[in-house]
Amino acid sequence: MTQVTVVGGGLAGLVAARHLAADGADVELLERRESVGGRVRSRQIDGYTFDRGFQVLFTGYPAAQRELDYRDLDLQYFTPGATLARPGSRSVLADPRRDPASLTETLFNANVSFGDMTSLLGLWRELANEDESEVFVGEDESIDEFLRDRGFSNRFIERFFAPFYGGITLDRTLATSAAVFRYTFRMLAGGSIAVPAAGMGAIADQLADAAREAGVEITLDSEVEAIEGARDGVAVELAGESRETDAVVVAADPKQASELIDVASIPTDARGCVTQYLSLPTHQRLDTGKKLLLNAGGTEPNHVAPLSAVAPDYSPAGRELLSATFLGEQDRSDEELAKRTREALGAWYPERRFDDLELLATDRIPFAQFAQPPGFYRDLPSTNAPDGNVYLAGDYTNWSSIQGALESGRTAAHAVLDS
Repeated sequence: MTQVTVVGGGLAGLVAARHLAADGADVELLERRESVGGRVRSRQIDGYTFDRGFQVLFTGYPAAQRELDYRDLDLQYFTPGATLARPGSRSVLADPRRDPASLTETLFNANVSFGDMTSLLGLWRELANEDESEVFVGEDESIDEFLRDRGFSNRFIERFFAPFYGGITLDRTLATSAAVFRYTFRMLAGGSIAVPAAGMGAIADQLADAAREAGVEITLDSEVEAIEGARDGVAVELAGESRETDAVVVAADPKQASELIDVASIPTDARGCVTQYLSLPTHQRLDTGKKLLLNAGGTEPNHVAPLSAVAPDYSPAGRELLSATFLGEQDRSDEELAKRTREALGAWYPERRFDDLELLATDRIPFAQFAQPPGFYRDLPSTNAPDGNVYLAGDYTNWSSIQGALESGRTAAHAVLDS
């Protein structure tokens, strides 16, 4: 029986381990933390659920549909579209094909011209028929260039696309690869945005359960210090211990992977963010329903998500849970950032007061995504990039997303089994 060690218990590692074990390999997964999930984790405190930063699942992702049981996750759905918030003004933008009740508000949205609506419909038609295999190949450009080439106005780009895709790519300047835009826009046009009722960490928990059922041994609090070639396979070095195995799948984060194996193309340029969790009394809930609030008149915070309106179990009875996300690494204190959110909400809702807005938690995530400039995919490492019987799994072999992570795990497992 082939022995395989998987280093890293994020989504990629869990998927790789499960596929390997299901095909008959003897698999041990080593995770340095006390829990699996990597960047996709949740914690429960005082009746609240805090994900590790604002994260959502695009249900249209093919790898997610294949690897996850959506019914078991009890997905809670955002309403398609968004509320565009500016000082003294809030307006709704939605896809009337999927949310007919929003048609009137969308048509009379002052932030959207007739030309922008025409361009948006054209974009839906263009990308709906694009083959998935054609996205991350060939020539590329920035999201900003892509949108301007298709006739969108400066106002619409700045007030909708900048904050919306700022939240997806952590790059409000829209300098990210248009390939990321094309793929995700297609997923949004045909799928939904959701979170599991128990938090995004439920995704990792489900994958871990499936891996164990397939026969994977998951060992937590176990940090790999080195990976070296051995006479008959690969040696995995832990604190005071060396283990030999037939093959290793390195599914660690980019920084750790770079330290363990000599693959120069692993991306280490990072995009970070800070997400704060805040609560309000239920009677003061925002009137955005289950739509994101996008900051169309400034940059701080980039967006506010009404989490408990979407997923009621995220907060205890009598309280509403919001998350506010700031792009980039912030050197300001938690209290200063919370004050900025309170001021922004006060400007968006001048008829209301937010003195009762309570800061609950802050997640500072310096490496939330790797940078994805135009053409980035041409420089990413392949699964087979390391020497010997060592393989890579991680979204950095595809693109920075849950889709990229899940797909990379399956690809790595197949590479090991086919070797």
